[in-house]
Amino acid sequence: MDVKSADGTTIAYDQTGSGPAVVLVQGGFSDRTHPIWAGLAAALSGEFTVFNYDRRGRGGSSDNESYEVEREIEDLAAIITAAGGSAAVFGGSSGGALALRAAAAGLPITKLAVYEPPFIVDDSRPPIVEDFREQLAALVAEGKRGEVVERFMVEAAEMPAEMVGQMKESPYWEGMTAVAHTLVYEAAVCGPGNQLPVEELKKITVPTLALAGGASGPWMQGAAKAVAETVPGGEYKVLEGHGHDIAPEALAPPVAEYFRA
Repeated sequence: MDVKSADGTTIAYDQTGSGPAVVLVQGGFSDRTHPIWAGLAAALSGEFTVFNYDRRGRGGSSDNESYEVEREIEDLAAIITAAGGSAAVFGGSSGGALALRAAAAGLPITKLAVYEPPFIVDDSRPPIVEDFREQLAALVAEGKRGEVVERFMVEAAEMPAEMVGQMKESPYWEGMTAVAHTLVYEAAVCGPGNQLPVEELKKITVPTLALAGGASGPWMQGAAKAVAETVPGGEYKVLEGHGHDIAPEALAPPVAEYFRA
């Protein structure tokens, strides 16, 4: 299925299950077929009507040469409209950052849960240059898609350069470079330097849960905690033993519990 966003971009989605509407917002590199997101949709669909959509430029969704974060907020708004006009929303990683910004913009979100939105709130990791988005965009324009992926993985995701070198020999590399242009979107969603958007978060009026994995880096736990402390009435929960690439069977129970309450 698909819907048209405000600028005419086609946004593809899967709808599964029955019950109150829940929309899933993916992070970098993912689309609705990714095992984590497809698995999470399946795990939640026994209790909720789940809308698992491809963000623009990925999977079955189209794209538009003119990108701003507001366009992605409009994409989410179009999915929420398809869901009946309001929905609970879960966002993972940079998808969590997008979901938070959408809630701050006033979208009809009933409840919000995010997992490790990648904001940098302390010195527990190296900073990201404030013009990271512009640097990635310049590389995309030059056709250097592999370099875009490599820089994103090393500078944003903190993957050792030698591991990225190994990834280049894997069957996954072609798929990663195919969506390299959308990494510019991730950088835009997270903002200059991935700084916590304090004033935006203070505008959020819906119940919000920020989750982090107990096995994740301190900076990711600190980011989730800072989100919960900044959003009025926000809650923070650590899922012990799990990292950033959390399995859907571990993520679904706390998300379902929060949306159910």
